[in-house]
Amino acid sequence: MPGRVIRFALTLAATLAAAAVPAQNQATADTQTGASRFALVTVLDPRGKPVVDVGADDFVVQEAGAAREILSVRPADYPILLVIDTGRDARADFDLIKKAAERFIERLGPRPVGIVTAGATPKTMVDLEEERETVMTRLSELSADPDAGSAMLQAGALAAETALRNHLLFSAIVVLSSSVADASQGSPDPLLASLVDSNAILHVLAHRSVQTAGSGSRPAAAIRAISEQSRGEYTIIYSAASFQSALDRLAERLTTELLVEYIVPVGSKPNDVKLGVRLVGARVGGLGGAP
Repeated sequence: MPGRVIRFALTLAATLAAAAVPAQNQATADTQTGASRFALVTVLDPRGKPVVDVGADDFVVQEAGAAREILSVRPADYPILLVIDTGRDARADFDLIKKAAERFIERLGPRPVGIVTAGATPKTMVDLEEERETVMTRLSELSADPDAGSAMLQAGALAAETALRNHLLFSAIVVLSSSVADASQGSPDPLLASLVDSNAILHVLAHRSVQTAGSGSRPAAAIRAISEQSRGEYTIIYSAASFQSALDRLAERLTTELLVEYIVPVGSKPNDVKLGVRLVGARVGGLGGAP
């Protein structure tokens, strides 16, 4: 059944009728209409640990005060597009970047994974349709180019175009950058627009002072803003060894997200959406993480 995507940020729940953050304050993607909508959430126990052993009967959804029937709850195994820095500045870190990326993909489980490289000319090295064995083989074959800069913004836009082309309801772009300068060509505006238009959740792991990359600091500041607005994570690390720990934390988040689908009247609008969970002391966290 087709649905309309709603992303809840930092909704709280305890017992039956928990109040949620109003939908108009959230990032939304009006990519589909129909008789159902989707909410991407995490459920956290009183200690802040993710809970995945929940079903449709455990959730409550209201829109403008009207109860909605929950159709399904399932793991949110949406596609991941991994953008890897292959420029010269990444050479010293590259073995650790690849090792961390391999572990990250393994931890994601059986979901589509694509790989885009960010050398002088960004390339899609692995499409989302590829088998996992192919993904891992091509990742192992990657190397940093000693003569190329890192066109990270162009590579991110290329990943975004993949999400747009595949009409994905949910997707994430995960950027692994180890360069202090962005060698992307042309105006950054259309590239940034692609990231926004894709509705992908943007996660960035940036080594050293990459937060000041690009023409001045504007493109990097814009990327950080897009990451935050999409309910992603923008993480600065100060050691290449930290790529693995940062990706481990991200993998834990991604593998505990849940997709809640609920039935709505055809043509209705997602006004004043409230979502709760029937677990004493538990709370519902949106794409921004735990409240």
